[in-house]
Amino acid sequence: MEQKEPEYFDKTEAMLRQYIGDRMLLFKLKASEQSAKLTALIFIGTTILLLAFFLLLFVSIMAGYYFADLTGSLFYGFGIVTAFYLLLLVVLLLVRKKHLQPYITNMVIRKIFEKSPDDENNTYSQSN
Repeated sequence: MEQKEPEYFDKTEAMLRQYIGDRMLLFKLKASEQSAKLTALIFIGTTILLLAFFLLLFVSIMAGYYFADLTGSLFYGFGIVTAFYLLLLVVLLLVRKKHLQPYITNMVIRKIFEKSPDDENNTYSQSN
C-alpha cells in the first residue's frame, strides 16, 4: 500500500481550520448585521412611539377641553376622554394574547431572519 505524503494531512488540517474560521467570521458578520438592523428598528420605533405619545397627549387635552365646552364642566369633559382610554385599554387587554402578541412576535422573527440580496445569490451555489 502506498503511503500518503505527511504534508497531505497537514494541508487538509490547515484548509479545515481556514474553512471553520471563515464560517465563524461569516456567522459573526451576519449576526452583527441582524442585530444592527434590529437595533435600528427599535430606535426608529421608539422615536415614532414617543412622537405619537406627544401627539396623542395634546389631542387628548384638546378633546378634553372640547367636551368640557360641550358639557359645561371640565370634570365631565375630561371624564369622557378618560372613559374612551379606559375602553381602549380593556379592548387591548382582551385581544392581546390572541391577536397582538402573535403579530408582534412574527414581525420580530421576520425582521431577524430577513434575507438580504447577498443571501439569495449565495444559497449553496458552491455545491452545484
